[in-house]
Amino acid sequence: MATKKLPLVVLISGSGSNLQAIIDQAAGDLPVEIRAVISNREDAYGLERARKAGIETRVLDHKPYPDRDSYDQALIELIDEFQPGAVALAGFMRILSAGFVHHYRGRLFNIHPSLLPKYRGLHTHRKALEAGEKIHGASVHFVTEELDGGPLVLQVRVPVEESDTEESLGARVLTQEHVIYPQVLRWFAEGRIQMGNDHLVMDGEVRNGPVVIDYQQDPRTL
Repeated sequence: MATKKLPLVVLISGSGSNLQAIIDQAAGDLPVEIRAVISNREDAYGLERARKAGIETRVLDHKPYPDRDSYDQALIELIDEFQPGAVALAGFMRILSAGFVHHYRGRLFNIHPSLLPKYRGLHTHRKALEAGEKIHGASVHFVTEELDGGPLVLQVRVPVEESDTEESLGARVLTQEHVIYPQVLRWFAEGRIQMGNDHLVMDGEVRNGPVVIDYQQDPRTL
């Protein structure tokens, strides 16, 4: 039996390369229906990616709002017009309020370019290089009120090469982000994962940590 398509809203602030990965797989066998792409910036290139794919777009600029809570409430109202089963943050460069996170608890996802809990926040590739890491990577997690916190779902381990710069390491990690984010959405659409009390439940069992794959491993075999 085919999996019913998961109605999805994607939030972006920039180029939208992870959005493009989701769009591309949704055109194939990824069981999601992207109902809208919403940005807080009208110049975000990801909006053009969505338009080319025939996906509805909206811009909700945060600058006219007096505070984070009032903006997030307006954003909730906009998102809920599309009745999503999940919301995916794909380079949405805003810290979300507790009220927003609570509203979408258990169906709000984020991708972060590090092996969390290492290197939360910005400039993760620079931090990894400065620390002399041999292995770096990316993580997809459920979003909670803790910045770059929440139960980890899937991580990919990416080797750090001696010649790496911040840019070259970032590019290698990004190719793997495009693999793991659609996969997590696939698992959620198929009912394989859910968020328990600050932990991941997969295939009905509580996990003590995320699924971890190595560079260029295909997670669809898991």
